[in-house]
Amino acid sequence: MKELKALIKEIKGYKADIFGKDFLLTWEKTTDELKQVLAVAQALKEMRSNNISTRVYDSGLAVSLFRDNSTRTRFSFSSACNLLGLVVQDLDEGKSQIAHGETVRETANMISFLSEVIGIRDDMYLGAGNTYMREVGGALDDGCKQGVLPQRPAVVNLQCDIDHPTQSMADLAWLKEYFGGLDKLKGKKIAMTWAYSPSYGKPLSVPQGIIGLMTRFGMDVRLAYPEGYNLIPDVEKLAKKQARESGGKFTVSNSMDEAFKDADIVYPKSWAPFAVMGRRTELLRKNDHDGLKALEKECLANNAKFKDWECTEQKMKLTARGKALYMHCLPADITDVSCKAGEVAASVFDRYRIETYKEAGYKPYIIAAMILTSKFADPAGLLKKLLKEEIERVK
Repeated sequence: MKELKALIKEIKGYKADIFGKDFLLTWEKTTDELKQVLAVAQALKEMRSNNISTRVYDSGLAVSLFRDNSTRTRFSFSSACNLLGLVVQDLDEGKSQIAHGETVRETANMISFLSEVIGIRDDMYLGAGNTYMREVGGALDDGCKQGVLPQRPAVVNLQCDIDHPTQSMADLAWLKEYFGGLDKLKGKKIAMTWAYSPSYGKPLSVPQGIIGLMTRFGMDVRLAYPEGYNLIPDVEKLAKKQARESGGKFTVSNSMDEAFKDADIVYPKSWAPFAVMGRRTELLRKNDHDGLKALEKECLANNAKFKDWECTEQKMKLTARGKALYMHCLPADITDVSCKAGEVAASVFDRYRIETYKEAGYKPYIIAAMILTSKFADPAGLLKKLLKEEIERVK
């Protein structure tokens, strides 16, 4: 209980202006706002561990819209909403009027009459996912202004073409626990590297989310990828600027070994090059199946040139004391387990498997914290009230 009271006091102390705002990109939030979300997530986690109910809603809907496959994020969103007392309704576009040409403006309002939050995953189209989320937000603003909606649902980015904030914030929460505090992360070396995969179309949002967030906390962020596998240039520029401002470092190289050398944390993850994602988006919009097949063949052949970009035992020996923390958003492409050749050697993954599960375990709390801070003006006061009432979650 002492820890919970300290967390609530910490939450109250942050200068945050999140209430009534969507959570779309981490770099749109101030450092205090990010810290507040982390602290709220930790408080919710502690309350659940102490069997204290965190149901702040007696009724209400949470709408989930997934335009790509998902396991962890889909269930994390449902878990987060349930934790707060909301019922989740999936929006299946194929079974809705969207398939018949219903506009974003109309859809956004029709699903929002009694909704408190809309979680959207839209990472398939470069230059479109984050734009779509903002279009939904604009439609909701108009619905509230015109008196159509009794309240304005929060929009939470569950992954787009630019950022994956629920993942990167969960990663940061795990690093905070693992190293003993945010202050302990300053100067820590994290290698965010490309890794080989037998598939070609993985989004850019995870590596962009990592470099866009970890550079905010004074870390030594090392981005590495084979020549031509760069991320969105503006995000790389942003990471460099943020590293300067936080007293950290941000470097880009074409060597996995160089990035791994003396690293405290490694995050080997495959992604499709920025230029390829652009071409893929054009082909998807044209519904050009033959073009997509040709692009896949070309990209897989190019990927195959870099099969040595694998997180092996040998590469792990290059890291700090040979014991860097391995991280992954999951599912990882594990060599000789999920594929013949992949991102990480089976022995490395198995050694850190539980750590990656703990990393993923923060995501429901992070999402719940994003919702709570957006929907309630005084999250510290609300948590204090829940703590005082101490209603048992399990009777």
